[in-house]
Amino acid sequence: MKLDFEEVAVTGLAKSYGPTLALAGVDLSFARGTVTVVQGANGSGKSTLLWLLALLAHPTRGDIRYGAYGTDRTDDLRGRIGFVAHQLQLYPGLSGHENLVLAAKLQGIPYADKRATDLGEALSLFEYWNRPLRTYSRGQAQRVAIARALLHEPRLLLMDEPSTGLDVQSAQALLRLIEQEKQDGAIVIVVSHELGFAKRVADQVLHMDRGRIVERSS
Repeated sequence: MKLDFEEVAVTGLAKSYGPTLALAGVDLSFARGTVTVVQGANGSGKSTLLWLLALLAHPTRGDIRYGAYGTDRTDDLRGRIGFVAHQLQLYPGLSGHENLVLAAKLQGIPYADKRATDLGEALSLFEYWNRPLRTYSRGQAQRVAIARALLHEPRLLLMDEPSTGLDVQSAQALLRLIEQEKQDGAIVIVVSHELGFAKRVADQVLHMDRGRIVERSS
């Protein structure tokens, strides 16, 4: 079943790795059709927050709700989440096109090739479309990772430093795609160090330090 939700809310969310407290009990909510940018120094808990929201890690304590649904519906909810991780989750022996079509088919998207082609065009990937991913620059591979996260039209889009390696033209294409996702009603959460990026896209900006939210602005 394709789940839907209007909001993601976390209560008392905490994550420890051994003696290290990566996330120290945060309370947050993210609404449909909004973009949140998360900022902070390295080790402040930004990526940990995204991994927990992506259901790729388990909290030490606290609760995450996706509308009416909890983490007991993990398998169904993952089908509604797109994630651009800092570590690219792609197959280096496949071309950019093959990576996208395979991901689309694994997610049961019936129009896999068309969806991959549309995103390839939006992100100007066709020059490298049929080359093995291992021959790509970081910026070129990053564009494939962004396309992969968007394939299934996620309700929740999580992006960890998505502009890494992107040239000016590709960064502009990324901004347009984020704006389109927002207009389509997605919940978008972006980790970014770039102040200009936050000013361009954010409805709210969260500043983290030592696993806590220390400032919120809009």
